[in-house]
Amino acid sequence: MFVNHVVISLIVSSCTIALIFLIRKVFRSQLSARWQYNLWFLLLVALTPVFIPKSFFDFGNFFVSGINQYNEAGSSMLASQAPVFENANWVQDLTLSVSRYTPDSFPTIFVSIWVVGMIVGAAITLSAWLKIQKIKRTASLITNQEIIDMFQQCKKDVKIKRHIVLAQSNQVKSPMTFGVFKTYIVLPCHFDEWLSINEMKYIFLHELMHQKNHDIVMNYVTVVYQLLYWFHPMVWLAFREMRVDREIACDVAVLNFLDKRNYLEYGHTIIKFLDKENRAGNVVLASQLNGSKKAVKKRIEKIASHKAESKLLQLKSTVIFSMVVVLVAGQVLVGAALADDRSRYHFQDDRTIYEDLDDYFRGFEGSFVLYDLKADQYRIYNEAGSTQRVSPNSTYKIFLSLFGLETGVISSEDSLLKWDGIHYPYEQWNRDQDLFTAMRNSTNWYFKQMDKSIPPDMIQAFLEQLNYGNSNTSGGIGEYWIESSLKISPVEQVQLLKAFYTNQLDFQEVNIQAVKDSIRLSEKAGSILSGKTGTGTVNQKDVNGWFVGYVENEKGTYFFATNIQNEDDANGPAAAEITLSILKAKGLY
Repeated sequence: MFVNHVVISLIVSSCTIALIFLIRKVFRSQLSARWQYNLWFLLLVALTPVFIPKSFFDFGNFFVSGINQYNEAGSSMLASQAPVFENANWVQDLTLSVSRYTPDSFPTIFVSIWVVGMIVGAAITLSAWLKIQKIKRTASLITNQEIIDMFQQCKKDVKIKRHIVLAQSNQVKSPMTFGVFKTYIVLPCHFDEWLSINEMKYIFLHELMHQKNHDIVMNYVTVVYQLLYWFHPMVWLAFREMRVDREIACDVAVLNFLDKRNYLEYGHTIIKFLDKENRAGNVVLASQLNGSKKAVKKRIEKIASHKAESKLLQLKSTVIFSMVVVLVAGQVLVGAALADDRSRYHFQDDRTIYEDLDDYFRGFEGSFVLYDLKADQYRIYNEAGSTQRVSPNSTYKIFLSLFGLETGVISSEDSLLKWDGIHYPYEQWNRDQDLFTAMRNSTNWYFKQMDKSIPPDMIQAFLEQLNYGNSNTSGGIGEYWIESSLKISPVEQVQLLKAFYTNQLDFQEVNIQAVKDSIRLSEKAGSILSGKTGTGTVNQKDVNGWFVGYVENEKGTYFFATNIQNEDDANGPAAAEITLSILKAKGLY
């Protein structure tokens, strides 16, 4: 589920943030400033997977989809020919609506709030961008040749060749660097009146370090992630610390260019800008020399205790960073495993033929799967839909009947269950039922009573024995298969029907035959049709329609599963109509 995926991703990102804070504290003296800053890039890795479609990693299906895939345009021409049902009773698919806070409601509300928050954040970011544009417009190039020469020498020392605009503006109170494609270093107006030559040099080296380390680009990246995770306080805290670590990394890089006697003067240069009033606010898209008092305090403490970084420190930093990479990768992988709510079946068959049957499914999102037992070949319409798991609804009654027979709740000789006395909206339900009438009328109370008569642990064991979809019964006995926790895909429906038909399930043959007899629907021209419809009705709307079964004729046995979904009118009879049209077009029934 979407919500489950998001929650797990938030937990993983929070754990990653906590891990980075812990590593920074425990190994503070064992990490160089640059490697401590690099730790935060691992957070970006942990924040990314939630926005990557799961199908992006499904390379197996990607390659399969390119094999044996073609369109059978001719068959779709018959889509408009509605089938004639010999026995209309079996397509009534009687069902009751479940009243639920539908699965799509919460994601829709969540996404709406998330988008609103992003819009607000984007507006703030736009304001910051406009502020930068104003600084550009009001900035004037620095023309003092002595200052320009010193700036060029600093560029040479830092090994930067690209052109950088050096300017001053009355819109800034602290030096700042911005611009991805055209970089600006802007200083306050008349800076040369109150800054010494050495202080200017320190400022240039610091700002050039931002350019060399691509910190301007990272500003934009972190702003994007902060917009995406605007609701996550730990992400805000992490990015605040990341910016402080970035400034410290730049400070240390500058100190490595300076003589030890200049460390104190460099620190005083930073403090000098802390005292400036009306600095240019929080220009999030730029790197500024100053910052909050707390951040500057950390930087000054680091400058005061700075020592030349040894090769041993670099080695330790590399080892610690590698260790954290492994831990974060493990967290991401575990999170991916937990977030996988088994909502999709991973199917791969190199001989599968993917067909274009769009004309049959007009007005519905749907999928059709056909398996030829003799040819051992699948033909599938809508690859993604064929592996998407949804509630089986009444199609589950095929296997629930088998469970009831295997456990002795009913038998092939005596499958009668007494009516529970509750008056239902369908007269066919308001009487005693046996397996045949209950299957024909899709009598829910009959199958719920059977479900409740089987110990829950046996139900779970049967589902796992069959590998029935996600095998999730958490929705409650008697309810889990009705638009609830149990989910199965069309491909799995076909695979299970094949296993059922050929009795690969290790069940008693007499019980298999009893269920086969109960789902036999009609016969014509030497072809026998067996199957079961299913309808998921939520809040009085038919949102999920099924028809699954098989056709036996002189050509062989063909197993099929059709699933359709829509905001309404997606029911078993509609799925059956689509199925029979396709089978007729293929000459199978």
